[in-house]
Amino acid sequence: MSTYRDFTHRGSARATVLRTVGTRERRSHLTAPRVPTVGIDIGGTKVMAGVVDADGNILEKLRTETPDKSKSPQVVEDTIVELVLDLSDRHDVHAVGIGAAGWVDADRNRVLFAPHLSWRNEPLRDRLAGRLAVPVLVDNDANAAAWAEWRFGAGRDEDHLVMITLGTGIGGAILEDGQVKRGKFGVAGEFGHMQVVPGGHRCPCGNRGCWEQYSSGNALVREARELAAADSPVAYGIIEHVKGNIGDITGPMITELAREGDAMCIELLQDIGQWLGVGIANLAAALDPSCFVIGGGVSAADDLLIGPAREAFRRHLTGRGYRPEARIARAQLGPEAGMVGAADLARLVARRFRRANRRRVERYERYARYVEGRRTTQDTA
Repeated sequence: MSTYRDFTHRGSARATVLRTVGTRERRSHLTAPRVPTVGIDIGGTKVMAGVVDADGNILEKLRTETPDKSKSPQVVEDTIVELVLDLSDRHDVHAVGIGAAGWVDADRNRVLFAPHLSWRNEPLRDRLAGRLAVPVLVDNDANAAAWAEWRFGAGRDEDHLVMITLGTGIGGAILEDGQVKRGKFGVAGEFGHMQVVPGGHRCPCGNRGCWEQYSSGNALVREARELAAADSPVAYGIIEHVKGNIGDITGPMITELAREGDAMCIELLQDIGQWLGVGIANLAAALDPSCFVIGGGVSAADDLLIGPAREAFRRHLTGRGYRPEARIARAQLGPEAGMVGAADLARLVARRFRRANRRRVERYERYARYVEGRRTTQDTA
C-alpha cells in the first residue's frame, strides 16, 4: 500500500491538493516522479486496471466486466475502488488515472455523459478521491490513449498528432506540443459525429449520417448482417461460418475471415477503410497534423483497413500534390493504450501531490520538534 496513505487525511488540506490539479497538461512529463501509478480504462463491456511504471510498462493487469449500465453509478465506482485496492496490496501506488468512455469536463472531474454507463454529470474524480488515499485524475479514454501513443507508441515525439479510435463507434483526440487539446468545455475530439452523409444512417446520438455510421465496428457488422439476412450469394461464407445464426456475426469474425481470403469480408473492410480515409482527409483540412494514429479494436484488421484508408486519404486530401501529407500509422499499444495513458497522466498529478504532501509532513515534523523542545524546556525549568 502506498506510503502516502500514512500521511494523508480527509481534511481540507488534502482536498486543496486535489483541487489544485489545473485544467492544463503539465508538459514537464520528463521530470514527473518515476513512481508506479494505476491506470483504469472503463468501457461499455469491461473495466481494465493496471499498474504502470514510468516507462509505460505494465507491471500487473486486472480485468472485470463492466457492471450492467442499468445499475447505479455507485456500482461502477465500487468496482474501480476494489480493483485499485487489490493492486495496492502488491504495489506502491502513488496516483490513479481513469480513462472513461464519455464526455469529461475541462476540469477533469465530472463525466458529463457516458453512453454505455449511467453517468450523467457525475463527479467521478471527487467521489473516488474521497475513497482512495491517493490523487485521482479523470479523462476521456481516447485522450488517454492518444497520450500513451505519443509517449510510448506509434506517435512518439510527434508535435501534432490526431488519434482515431475505431471500436463500436469512433472516438478521437488531438495532441499538440505535448498537450491534449480538450476544448473549452472538455469535449473536443468527438470526430465520430461529424456528418459525412446528409440524411444518411441514423446515429444513436440523434443525428443522421455521422462518420461512425460508415467507418466503425458497428458499421462493419451492420453491413455484414444485412447481406447475410438478404441471403446474398457473396455472404454464403459467413452464413456457413455462423451456421445461419446471423446475430452471431461480429467484427473480429469478419476480420478473421478476411484474413483467410473471404471476398465479402475483404470488401467490407475496404469500404470501412475508404470511409476512414475520407474522414481523415477532412480532419487534415481542419487540423493539419503531422501524424494520424489509428487505434481501437477495428484497427486489428491492419492493412486490410489502413491500406484503403491511406488511398482514400490521398484521393480526398485538399490541395493533394501541393502539400505535405500526414503519416497514417496503426497504434502500437493495442487495447492497453487507454489504461497506460491514464496511468501516465496520473503521474503528473502524483508529482504535485508528493510536493504538497512532503511540505505537509515537514511542517508536522517541525511542529513536533517545537513541541518537544517546549516540553524539554519546561521539564528543566
